[in-house]
Amino acid sequence: MKTATQRRLFAVAALAVAGSALGMVSYSDMGEDLVYYWSPTELRANANAKGATVRLGGLVVPGTLQWNRDDGTATFDVTDGSATVRVRSQTNPPQMFREGIGVVVEGKLASDGAFDTQRVMVKHSNEYQAPEGGHPPDVARTLVVDPS
Repeated sequence: MKTATQRRLFAVAALAVAGSALGMVSYSDMGEDLVYYWSPTELRANANAKGATVRLGGLVVPGTLQWNRDDGTATFDVTDGSATVRVRSQTNPPQMFREGIGVVVEGKLASDGAFDTQRVMVKHSNEYQAPEGGHPPDVARTLVVDPS
């Protein structure tokens, strides 16, 4: 075989392998592992939301937080300004969690319309703010020294 013919056969074989790999990915069940990010309005509008794992993002509505630290459960409302969704968390939220802050919760919409989650993530700014007055914190008062 001539060099030109070998190159053409190699190119055809490479395209066939790439095409079959693309076909396998296209027809696989990879879509079942995807997690979608929705706002409360999108969650309420989507009929396919029940039972699907999604990430819901919005602000915690002030006055709606009910947190039982002993049981490790919390309920609160999340809003995007247009729609509100009741969230039931089966875990204690992170330390920075509070009303009025942006959150992302991952879970499923229950048949009663509430959003059940076991993962609460808090949105926060990446900006560093120096202590008030420009003075560093008093490290000597924050350290505990063991006299023994």
